Amino acid sequence: MELPHHEDVSPGSGSLPPRAWYAASDAPALSLDGTWRFRLSPTADAADESFAADGFDARAWQVIAVPGHWVLQGHGTPHYTNQLYPFPVDPPRVPTENPTGDHLRTFDLPAGWPSGGDATLRFDGVESCARVWLNGTPLGEFKGSRLPHEFAVGALLRPEGNVLAVRVHQWSSGSYLEDQDQWWLPGIFRGVTLLHRPDGCADDHFVHASYDHRAGTGTLRVDSDVQGRVTVTELGIDAATGETVTVPVLPWTAETPRLYDAVLATPGERIPLRVGFRTVAVEDGVIKVNGRRILFRGVNRHEFHPDTGRTVDPHTMRADLLLMKRHNINAVRTSHYPPHPVFLDLCDELGLWVIDECDLETHGFTVQKWRGNPVDDDRWTPALLDRAARTVERDKNHASVIVWSLGNECGTGRGLTAMAEWIRARDPDRLIHYEGDRSCADTDLYSRMYADHAEVERIGRGTDEGSESRRQLPFILCEYAHAMGNGPGGLSEYQRLFETYAHLQGGFVWEWIDHGLTHPAYEYAYGGDFGEQPHDGNFVCDGLLFPDRTPSPGLIEYKKVIEPVRIEGEGREGTLRITNLHDFADLRHLAFTWSYEVAGESVADGVLSVPATGPGESAEVKLPPAPTRGRDAETQWTVRAALADDTAWAPRGHVVAWAQLPVECGMILPVPGGTPPVRDGSRITLGPASFDAHGTLLSLGDLTISDLRLDVWRAPTDNDNGMPWRPEPSLAARWRKVGLDRMQHRLEAVELGHDRLTVRTRVAPAASDLALRTAYHWQSDGTRLLLGLEVTPEGDWPVPLPRLGIRFGIPRAHGRVRWFGGGPGEAYPDTRAASLLGVWESDVAALQTPYVRPQENGARPDIRWAELGGLRIDTDHAPWLTVRPWTTEHLDAAAHRPDLTPGDTLWINLDIAQHGIGTQSCGPGVLPPYELHAAPASLSCVFSLTAP
Repeated sequence: MELPHHEDVSPGSGSLPPRAWYAASDAPALSLDGTWRFRLSPTADAADESFAADGFDARAWQVIAVPGHWVLQGHGTPHYTNQLYPFPVDPPRVPTENPTGDHLRTFDLPAGWPSGGDATLRFDGVESCARVWLNGTPLGEFKGSRLPHEFAVGALLRPEGNVLAVRVHQWSSGSYLEDQDQWWLPGIFRGVTLLHRPDGCADDHFVHASYDHRAGTGTLRVDSDVQGRVTVTELGIDAATGETVTVPVLPWTAETPRLYDAVLATPGERIPLRVGFRTVAVEDGVIKVNGRRILFRGVNRHEFHPDTGRTVDPHTMRADLLLMKRHNINAVRTSHYPPHPVFLDLCDELGLWVIDECDLETHGFTVQKWRGNPVDDDRWTPALLDRAARTVERDKNHASVIVWSLGNECGTGRGLTAMAEWIRARDPDRLIHYEGDRSCADTDLYSRMYADHAEVERIGRGTDEGSESRRQLPFILCEYAHAMGNGPGGLSEYQRLFETYAHLQGGFVWEWIDHGLTHPAYEYAYGGDFGEQPHDGNFVCDGLLFPDRTPSPGLIEYKKVIEPVRIEGEGREGTLRITNLHDFADLRHLAFTWSYEVAGESVADGVLSVPATGPGESAEVKLPPAPTRGRDAETQWTVRAALADDTAWAPRGHVVAWAQLPVECGMILPVPGGTPPVRDGSRITLGPASFDAHGTLLSLGDLTISDLRLDVWRAPTDNDNGMPWRPEPSLAARWRKVGLDRMQHRLEAVELGHDRLTVRTRVAPAASDLALRTAYHWQSDGTRLLLGLEVTPEGDWPVPLPRLGIRFGIPRAHGRVRWFGGGPGEAYPDTRAASLLGVWESDVAALQTPYVRPQENGARPDIRWAELGGLRIDTDHAPWLTVRPWTTEHLDAAAHRPDLTPGDTLWINLDIAQHGIGTQSCGPGVLPPYELHAAPASLSCVFSLTAP
């Protein structure tokens, strides 16, 4: 039986050959975006094709916005899977239950639309298969959701009452090639445009613009299928198409994105061009652009908006790129499909390296060990080549695109080789990437996902397993540092490796934004929240931005780790070494300043003179004499590098890099003592403090204290929960098995000394002989209360501790917290590079990091003192402070943000230590230096009341 069009393996029929995309020319264009009539059928054959006939009455149909996804407009529901196909794996067939959306748009040609020439109807993105009619005439059908398709329609147009009919199937054979980790969202989700094609216009053009870094010249040639002329007024170029011209130019780089305005003029059309001269090559195992090694400080980016899914407007695209640039990101991998072409225009303009990835992933075939994988089945090769051609032809004129990626997680096969061969023949001036083939047979670089630090170092040293030819290739981590929930940890250690070994050329964090869809009950929904099966839960929320595009602590950390200027030195001596880590730019675009701080507060500041240090070079700089040593106070320098002038991506004064250099460290904790504890019936009094007979602190003056005790539990992070498909139990599962989420406290002794109260307890999980012997030593001078905490572990602990410290509650009467320590945002042992020592203030709500799936969050490190709710805490142990309006147990039980509601108590954790974060939600776990193993530990802190 012949397969229906949506199930055959062909890429479609009727479409014009792929060509370069450009935003505008002087030829008329008509956007067909807006309100369309819409009808949804449950299967592909539930509705006949009469709707496409000329004169069909669709007034009873509902309406829908195009571009858009029908499942986000009240018709059906989204479905999330990471790698599993949400339908039986039976290629190329798809289920009979195949939601099918019929779309109708009526339009008139605008006044002045030319009568001569032809016209092209362009679709920039439709998921997953579309069949198209104009005025009752079938035009063809296509697959390849994130790629453009055009049809010649000039002979069918009429001045008024044109009817465009489009049938879109949610599932098709193309769905087998589009198993990317994302929501399945059918619809016409990118624009639809009618383009006039005048006689003598260019169907396609190819801009070749290379740069010779030795001569300082650019070479331009613009190929066109129609003879014309190319002018670049600024460079004095006026040349025929196909003619090569070499002139002195400023090159294009991600740091210095110099573009030249040009025009391609043919007998029928003038097309504006933006030309960036650059050359990319692999030399001596290193990717070089314009003769210099580059280092990717990158992110993977899916197109996403919490309200509109993969329909993303230009304003949002620009906002994303501004955020990237402001956080020192210099590269984007367009995972796992070509983005909207406007995004690449913006990358050209603002300056980012781009790995442009083909719309291809067959990840779900791993379930059957790649049996039947389309990329190794010759019947599918035409579809693969079509996708490769549509990617390359559409995006070939972008200076920002320096690497083509064949796709993602497709295994290996002949189809990939055919794609690589076609791309090399068409565009030999860019590199080819693919991660899934360790042999690198078809690629110009070795790429991996989530390799741990030790393996990356072996690759850097050239001691990893594999062929000698592969060791000669440049290496990137196309995905690393999985930014799911709290994290990722270990960024600094990766970056040091990238900077140490020349052919380790950086990586791309997975990923840019959490894909939480706006939801009335959950605030943001993730997999399973729409009742879909199978699904992969909140694995879709793994970005450096929250769904509303607020930067997460992970993005703040990444900015600090990848900052392109390193400031190091010795605070006491006032000497600095400033290293320029830019690939091309010197430091003239930055202004350096210093601030001298005493006890976290600036007492003096000024300008620091730094020479125009070239890329890769360092300069020695002397700080001014210290204004004061700050007797009995902590003193330090803070040095910042900020933009000296406004740029296209940030205003003057935007901080690019910073460092803090201690002068005098630490503080002397006043030790109150001398006041004896007094027992009075069921109460014990010690200075301003009241305890019950069991030695439990009840109050400090008029301030009620609740349940002060040793605490080791945290609401597991996504990284603690690990990867659900791994056979070994996650760290969180091991914690729960040991019983760390339900520790029991046994009182062993209450001892009243002449100047102290000592309370001894044994804290232990059930069904185990593991324990933490805990001694609370309390002293007072009559107004202040000192706690000296000592913890001694017993037994052979099979797991690290989540945290170690005390937790207690106070009435939630005041919402402000002020502290001297690390800030302003959260930090953990392996995510603390961005923590700045100072005096900070926040309300309690702002101290909570709003992860889409609630989990451990909000710790501030290196606390010297803190004030909150009428209580002051002083300490010389630099503990971690966490303040919450709910308990850890409530946080642990929550599945979505609205599950958390503030109670009457403010819960405070003071932790001696925290276990690190790592990136084991899809990557390596916590590095050994950041593991918290059970060992003797102590904490000293002084409690006092603040003035009302």
